[in-house]
Amino acid sequence: MPNSLTASSRRYIEALADELDISDTRYRQAEQSYMSLGQWLNRPDSTISRYDPVVYVQGSFGLGTVIRPLNEAEEYDVDSVCELKLLSKNQKTQQQLKMLLGLEIEAYRKSKTMVKPLHEGRRCWTLNYADEAQFHMDIVPALPNGAAVRKLLETYRMDAKWTGTAIAITDNERSDYRQITDDWPRSNPKGYLEWFKSRIIVVLNERKRVLAKSLNASVEKIPDYKVRTPLQASIMILKRHRDIMFEKDAINCCPISIIITTLAAHAYGGQEDVGDALLAILTGMETYILRDRNGRALIPNPTDPMENFADKWEKHPERERAFFKWLRQAQADYLKVAGLESGALITETLSPQMGTALAKRAETRFRGGSSPLLRGVTAAAASSSPSFGSVPRVPSKPKGFA
Repeated sequence: MPNSLTASSRRYIEALADELDISDTRYRQAEQSYMSLGQWLNRPDSTISRYDPVVYVQGSFGLGTVIRPLNEAEEYDVDSVCELKLLSKNQKTQQQLKMLLGLEIEAYRKSKTMVKPLHEGRRCWTLNYADEAQFHMDIVPALPNGAAVRKLLETYRMDAKWTGTAIAITDNERSDYRQITDDWPRSNPKGYLEWFKSRIIVVLNERKRVLAKSLNASVEKIPDYKVRTPLQASIMILKRHRDIMFEKDAINCCPISIIITTLAAHAYGGQEDVGDALLAILTGMETYILRDRNGRALIPNPTDPMENFADKWEKHPERERAFFKWLRQAQADYLKVAGLESGALITETLSPQMGTALAKRAETRFRGGSSPLLRGVTAAAASSSPSFGSVPRVPSKPKGFA
């Protein structure tokens, strides 16, 4: 991969990220949706308020890497957690916890006259909002699990730095789902978010400082989602490239977002330009795929090194092959783009890989100039608060929002 890009390719890649970005309103909408649920769960009549339920966002909305849907039939996926702070694994089974929360979420759905039924997934409950809202919220039931995970990692002499926010979650396909046990599935979305933020903190703080100065506001009043860092923009571009390449994937080989995000965050070197960051990531991300003595791929969860994000690759080697096929294609595409001066030629090059409509919008923005500071200021607007009623629809499953 080259060490430099043309001025045109830099501006175009920045414009591409701008066009993929979502509006501030979408971020506020996601925030309001989980805050509204949290308030409901803590109301005086709540059957679980005594357990101190806390609802918070995880996934791409928390990381700031959400991208606009490929089409109007797709929905934004707001991933959230409901952690019952005053409940422990020796008090309830996974099933009991999930049912406790499910009853309250169903009551919430009815109180908001939401038409679409509550859906139970393997690990979560899904609230489907109204048609015009264009999003659904997955709520994962959880309990605190920091002490247990710290003890486990320290036993194996692994890094336990991020374990304070670790949680235990439910999985209705496990054999012990209906049993009192200390062995619950583990997760740590807050820890992962803090690790990810540690990779961008210098650039993030500087951009917030500049924005605050331009608005004559204090830095503390600028939420993280108001600015976009080169790492976040690069991940957004890579996710859309992945989406287009696997749009017709019939055998579920599409590289998962957590792998792309983790490898990109490792490979990011603090670059202040999106183009530079993207090329550095594409050049370096493969080096963070480790191998055990048997040659199996290892992509450890930075907050829980015992979890391997690539654990499915051994059983499904076609997924590993698909990942490297995608990576080689992305490297080739952006290697070519890096040397181009003409916006029209860049559009022609990227249209098959990023979508014709997106590439053309990026070219239009490229010709008009764009700012690397603010998030997508011209992205499609959305209602400032969740819509609960309306007629149901059945969207296709989005591929790029996890």
